[in-house]
Amino acid sequence: MSHLSDIEIANSVTMKSIVEVAKEAGIDVEQLNLYGKYKAKLDVNELPKMKNQPNGKLILVTAITPTAAGEGKTTTSVGLADALRKMGKKAMLALREPSLGPVFGMKGGAAGGGYAQVVPMEDINLHFTGDFHAIGAANNLLAAMLDNHIHQGNALRIDNRRITWKRVVDMNDRQLRHIVDGLQGKANGVPREDGYDITVASEIMAILCLAQNILDLKERLKKIIVGYTYDGEPVTAGDLKATGAMAALLKEAIHPNLVQTLEHTPALIHGGPFANIAHGCNSVLATKMALKYADYAVTEAGFGADLGAEKFIDIKCRLADLKPDAVVLVATVRALKMHGGVSKKELGEENVSAILSGLPNLEKHLENIRDVYGLPVVVAINKFPTDTDAELQAVYNSCEKMGVEVAVSDVWGQGGAGGVALAEKVIALAEEENHFSYTYDTQDSIKEKLTKVVQKVYGGTGIELTPAAKKELSELERLGFGSYPICIAKTQYSFSEDAKRIGRPKDFTITIRNLKVSAGAGFIVALTGNIMTMPGLPKVPAAENIDIDEFGTITGLF
Repeated sequence: MSHLSDIEIANSVTMKSIVEVAKEAGIDVEQLNLYGKYKAKLDVNELPKMKNQPNGKLILVTAITPTAAGEGKTTTSVGLADALRKMGKKAMLALREPSLGPVFGMKGGAAGGGYAQVVPMEDINLHFTGDFHAIGAANNLLAAMLDNHIHQGNALRIDNRRITWKRVVDMNDRQLRHIVDGLQGKANGVPREDGYDITVASEIMAILCLAQNILDLKERLKKIIVGYTYDGEPVTAGDLKATGAMAALLKEAIHPNLVQTLEHTPALIHGGPFANIAHGCNSVLATKMALKYADYAVTEAGFGADLGAEKFIDIKCRLADLKPDAVVLVATVRALKMHGGVSKKELGEENVSAILSGLPNLEKHLENIRDVYGLPVVVAINKFPTDTDAELQAVYNSCEKMGVEVAVSDVWGQGGAGGVALAEKVIALAEEENHFSYTYDTQDSIKEKLTKVVQKVYGGTGIELTPAAKKELSELERLGFGSYPICIAKTQYSFSEDAKRIGRPKDFTITIRNLKVSAGAGFIVALTGNIMTMPGLPKVPAAENIDIDEFGTITGLF
């Protein structure tokens, strides 16, 4: 087991040129727009030309409810793809891009870890190819055009008390959650309450990730609702004539980014919505391209399976006509002990009884994947040096009772070689009969959809709507959005809306405090509890440990 940091491990491996990686994956070099030697954009216009080619198997990697101990979904995804290639299979990754918010905050990056990483990890975790900047620019252009329209006479009669469009920045900046702008006189605009979201929570991020091509992207941008008139009618980006300019800013960002793992497995990294406040999946375009170029496309959905996997299935798969062939549920002995009530400081000590107390969380996620989504599943135990045989056996016994296979994964320490046992089970699972189904039907009412997710997936008793949410629900149905899928924004740390209710809580309701439509993305967002769309930095931000030397070498980045 290595004692090197992630960045030291990444820097110790010699990368292949991205042209070579592309050739080995069967990608024509003419389709690449090179961003230096190790990164490239892959031309989405090639996808329609491959429509008659068969798709590979789609493997979804998800996890139990997250804890401060971490689960290692991305690490497992990377290691699994490496393992599949090591076994002679043609595999490709389709992952999300990291947000600068967590990179400089507390969660860390999203490039994997140990010997299961995508590289160049510094680039991927920082500016990468500029996609997030383009999304932020398009978002803020629309905000500027909206406020300018009001300032210049407000021909559309926009009610500035009912503006729903916020500005964004890809940083954890709590100071910007609620602001007042347009101050200091008439020349500086119309004063109003305003606020910022983090870029990854923006509707434009969701649109980029769900768009099928540039024309679909434009159509979706046109439908964005920015606010309402004095008569209560929606005002769109199309009404503001902003669509063309926004799409022009996104013309490069729509193309998926090609990089590689430490073992030179091709990886498409594109888009990055959070799964607690957004739909939490990489782009449809990257996933579909991976399915054409590989026999096994390995993708992940953010946070626990109650959030990322539910949205992957009920939003992404539904809107893009995708169907997973197998699911990997990542768990760690450490996280199970935390769900059993053990503090982070005591995780190094053997505690089988805590494992037994925490296992109901794992079991609920397994029930959801198998019984609600109808998909074959294998549990991947992401191995840590402190795991004991007795603790691992407790997990095996629980899964055996449920008839679910388990594989210990040591990809952090061994790379692809540590994931072969998992890969073997995934290959077998992907051939099994599949009873794929959604949590709800599109014809269900908004209230029925919300209730079904809470009851079936979270294990709660139902929902409670605040007076504001009731009013918003009626308005959304009046405007014809009742058939849209729903994206529930909820804490990632619990099935409930209370982050402190760990394990498998029961007898709880979910309070829906607000409902708003992302008409361009094609779903309704339901905000629960005290969830925020702009995170804040912790007491000691990760940014304090990041530095760069005279030779351009970055340190402290994991």
